[in-house]
Amino acid sequence: MVFLKKWWRTSSGTLRGAVWMILAGACFAGLGVTIRLSAADIDILEVIFFRNFFNLILMLPWLWHIGWVGLRTQRLGLHALRSINGLVAMFFWFTAVTMLPLAEATSLGFTAPLFATMGAALFLSEDVRLRRWVAVGAGFLGTLIILRPGIEIISPGAILMIVGAVFVAISFLLVKVLSRTEPPNTMVLYMSLLITPVSAIPLIWVWEMPHGLVWLWLLGVGASATCGHLCFTRAMASADASAVLPYEYVRLIFVAIIAFFLFGEVPDLWTWLGSVVIFGSGVYIANREAAAFKSGRKMKLLAAQASGKTSKL
Repeated sequence: MVFLKKWWRTSSGTLRGAVWMILAGACFAGLGVTIRLSAADIDILEVIFFRNFFNLILMLPWLWHIGWVGLRTQRLGLHALRSINGLVAMFFWFTAVTMLPLAEATSLGFTAPLFATMGAALFLSEDVRLRRWVAVGAGFLGTLIILRPGIEIISPGAILMIVGAVFVAISFLLVKVLSRTEPPNTMVLYMSLLITPVSAIPLIWVWEMPHGLVWLWLLGVGASATCGHLCFTRAMASADASAVLPYEYVRLIFVAIIAFFLFGEVPDLWTWLGSVVIFGSGVYIANREAAAFKSGRKMKLLAAQASGKTSKL
């Protein structure tokens, strides 16, 4: 144990980021499995509520540590919008997971960064240059490889997952807007506090008391979602996005293995091929965004230094 701690402390940020990303992939693979197992016995809206409820319970010690200071905001409406949008994204994503082979659902979920890039250009006036547009186009080509319209009938589950990816992309954009004025702790705090009571409203119509193993699956939904997001955040904080995002593809491998043994699902060649194209496009886009961010930060630093020199004259 001492050896592992020493190895971890002396490892590079990229290696630690890779480990965190692989752990995130394992958690998100577990999320898909526990969603399907839970939804076999209770309504998907109830699964969504318990995902948020157990997430809130697991986050309470951290939320208590932040205290009331984290609630200071001038953008309560935008926080509420983000929470509602997150619920809509969960509904489409969770429902699709119950209808599609898990590997196909995971692959189509990788399209969210593509939609986010388009949204950033259209609604946030971000400068998206030709190479990133080409990457977006390539990513959607990967989607067509998986769906094969005209050759295969596009299933309702696939449509739901793509719509869910659009709402996930909207969440990305809302976080970008909020991050201009809100600290990360405030965003996490409001998301956790608002989304749980809102997700409880549909229980008026669909409530059914979980029983037996269903409680274990529901706890697994909440725990895997919470741990997955925490590991993903740690990975992104440990190294550049371009260095750690390729390891997110391991999620598909975990999903394929688990789905094979639990549900007898075997991804076809088109799913693997399309997912590689989609994921490669997403990694390229993340790499370009990281480079643009670094360039912008460097320009601001140079401008500040120049301003400081001018003020001394």
